[in-house]
Amino acid sequence: PMPDSHFPARTWTPQLVPPPPATAGPECPAAALLTQIGRGDESAFARLYDLVIGRVYGLARRVVRDPQMAEDITQEAMTEVWRSAARFDPAKGTGTAWILTITHRRAVDRVRTEQAHTDTTTRLREHADVPYDEVSEHAGARMESAHVRQCLAGLTELQHQAIALAYYQGLTYPQVATLLGAALPTIKSRMRDGLARLRDCLGVEVNR
Repeated sequence: PMPDSHFPARTWTPQLVPPPPATAGPECPAAALLTQIGRGDESAFARLYDLVIGRVYGLARRVVRDPQMAEDITQEAMTEVWRSAARFDPAKGTGTAWILTITHRRAVDRVRTEQAHTDTTTRLREHADVPYDEVSEHAGARMESAHVRQCLAGLTELQHQAIALAYYQGLTYPQVATLLGAALPTIKSRMRDGLARLRDCLGVEVNR
């Protein structure tokens, strides 16, 4: 079985222009290398990495456009290739196509996540009765900090759940109300109070 806890480190320089499409010649190594990687062969992974990394990065860059994000997606995609190579089935397509499919899915997921975050922030800024922009920006920059976690823990269970569902999962107020089994006015009120408490706990200064 594939060791999925260890990803062989690779060093590479992003190529803005991917190499020409693989012909029958280089494709055979890709498929064969995936088979070897499926058995845990790190040297085979190193050769495959060098073979396809330019095309993987090029595809990610075309989808997300941002260079740094494309690099992150490239590494995520190649990590998935390392971990799931044993599932590659040459009868269903070429090795290169399989790798690029993984890359495309990763890139599209990232775009959707970024868009959902943007949409949620905009929606809450429009509907919340507290200055949400200062709260969300401050919390977003420090969401992994112990301070933010402590502030969230200070909310009531309903406030915490409502804010988490609306802001972090992108649900609308009616969807949050339905999911939590509460009236819509109640959800709006609890979120307003919860955001105000977060603002005070985080020490966000608001210019009125």
